[in-house]
Amino acid sequence: MSQDELELVEWLRGRQPHDPAVRLGIGDDMAVLKSSSDCMLVSSDLLLDGVHFESRRHAPAQIGRKAVARSLSDCAAMAVRPLAAVVSVALPHKMILGDAKELFDGIFAGAAEFAVPIVGGDTARWNNPLAVDVTVIAGPFPGVNPVTRSGARIGDQILVTGTLGGSLRGRHMTFVPRIAEARLVAERLGGDLHAMIDISDGLSLDLWRLCQASGVGAVLDERQLLHVVSEDAKRVAEADNRSPLEHALSDGEDYELLIAVSPGVATTGLPLNLVGRVVKEGLALTKADATIEPLTPKGYIH
Repeated sequence: MSQDELELVEWLRGRQPHDPAVRLGIGDDMAVLKSSSDCMLVSSDLLLDGVHFESRRHAPAQIGRKAVARSLSDCAAMAVRPLAAVVSVALPHKMILGDAKELFDGIFAGAAEFAVPIVGGDTARWNNPLAVDVTVIAGPFPGVNPVTRSGARIGDQILVTGTLGGSLRGRHMTFVPRIAEARLVAERLGGDLHAMIDISDGLSLDLWRLCQASGVGAVLDERQLLHVVSEDAKRVAEADNRSPLEHALSDGEDYELLIAVSPGVATTGLPLNLVGRVVKEGLALTKADATIEPLTPKGYIH
């Protein structure tokens, strides 16, 4: 390990804030956490230069924050509370120590937004682009069971938080994981909240995944979808041959929530927009003229 890496590890050790849930944090072979729950959840996300960010365009702090936010969006997808995170970074040999520290500044800042302690990880150097892996450990909120993507039922309403499409105009680096919204929806709707997933790869593709897991189909409504098309999607559509609706359906990296809820359940006061319904099978779109056409799931395929 180079002297720079030794300095970086010691610097990281000093960055760890005190957290009562952390019995042993950065500096040993494993972290030790306290938990009052018998249910623990784990999720890991790997971010690569040129795929999830571009180090030539994005500041190291932006990259670090996104790495954490992306994993925290998985917690939102299941309406659970993030408890701690472990971060491993493969640094390019050409990256200077100052940029590495700025990267970790962004990581710690993103974690601090949601009071998530960084409790360990690893750093290495290699002759390849930057890679960041974040593993999050989570537990249930009091009185809230984790929400899976496999519980949608025929007749359910399909709803989303926020607006969709055009995220590459910048929102893909600055989004806020919908943890607070997920908790609010889960507490308010209880057993009427049947399934949930975060929209990371595109509305149509992630809806298809939820339907596959639940053994059902879905019909989206074009008129309802027009209310969730983002201004970014409209701006991007002006520069290519695709409609704003196409961008909303398939651009990805929106990190909003896609939810299946019992039919007829009131969602007034919740940050949700109705976009369709669950059916027996298939994926389709009801057009503004009331015709129905098959909907091909499109989005980012890893």
